[in-house]
Amino acid sequence: MEFPSTLKGKVAFVTGSTRGIGWATARKFAQHGATVILHGQSSAETVEQRAAELRAEFSVECIGLVSDVSDGASVKRCYAEIFKQYRRLDVLVNNAGILQDALLGMIPEAVMRRTLEVNTLGPMFHVQEASRLMNRNGGGSIVNISSIIGRFGNAGESVYATSKAAILGLTLAAAKELAPRNIRVNAVAPGFIRTDLTSHLSPEVYAERVNSIKMKRVGEPDEVANVILFLASDLSSYVTGQILGVDGGMLV
Repeated sequence: MEFPSTLKGKVAFVTGSTRGIGWATARKFAQHGATVILHGQSSAETVEQRAAELRAEFSVECIGLVSDVSDGASVKRCYAEIFKQYRRLDVLVNNAGILQDALLGMIPEAVMRRTLEVNTLGPMFHVQEASRLMNRNGGGSIVNISSIIGRFGNAGESVYATSKAAILGLTLAAAKELAPRNIRVNAVAPGFIRTDLTSHLSPEVYAERVNSIKMKRVGEPDEVANVILFLASDLSSYVTGQILGVDGGMLV
């Protein structure tokens, strides 16, 4: 079976890529010819199983790495391995993230710290390391995954909103700093997407969320992956410092 070659010859690293938007993105990249580096937080077995799936389905090179995105030393080890294996990195997708709802006045400090460590500090670590490696090879594309909540907020999600709003600031600042090195930095802000993060909602809340979407349906991970593919590829070669909403016209 013939697959498109939009990313042929590119090495792409997708954090949090064993499920949801990250997995859809990794599959999309493999389908378009990239060498894909998968990432998981804890289970080497799960990451390797996913890597084997991509190798079998798309006949591309694929490896898996396990690290805690909030641990700077752990992140550095990932990039040391990428350099050892490929001597280059063309695409980074900062996707790994967590969400725990809690109302103001009842948010445990541990939840605040862990959410900010994973959702904000983690992407900053990755942008630093990825930009160093990309700079060696004349450029690249970084795609940060924010959220519609990071743009507009939502009751009960102040910590998550804070962590994802910070990603927008990181994107805008890094885009300005890295543009002279031909490293593009953009962000995607998904709305209500069918993933594990939304599966815990009650039927009433789920219906309420869907009703707030002008297109009157939930988004699919593959629809977000299509936008990430555009930003990762040379199709967006003159696009940097942009925030692309993928939300079906959702109102928050």
